[in-house]
Amino acid sequence: METYKKSMLTPVVLRAVAERQPVTVARVAEEVAASTGWEITERSLYRTLKRLQDTGLLHSAEVDVPRTGAKRKEISLTDLGSQFLAGITASLIEFPDPGAGRKTGR
Repeated sequence: METYKKSMLTPVVLRAVAERQPVTVARVAEEVAASTGWEITERSLYRTLKRLQDTGLLHSAEVDVPRTGAKRKEISLTDLGSQFLAGITASLIEFPDPGAGRKTGR
């Protein structure tokens, strides 16, 4: 299962960023957990985000947090990231819900 999660983390993260960009790392973690039910470590998420930035799919920027003066990292897709996600999405195969065609006994 770990290999599957690692290979699917890229499209899941890209979709999470695309839907709410610009987005914080904490929000990406929440979205990944909510959409997949996976528990991923902070280290794993940061490694994935760094890899996606290094390959030019994501961009991050430090922004000021209102009223505190602290800095927060916000992440967004690059044009290449948007194109890559569109390609992945176009290639995905949707499996039918196994319970969709069943009749309920009444």
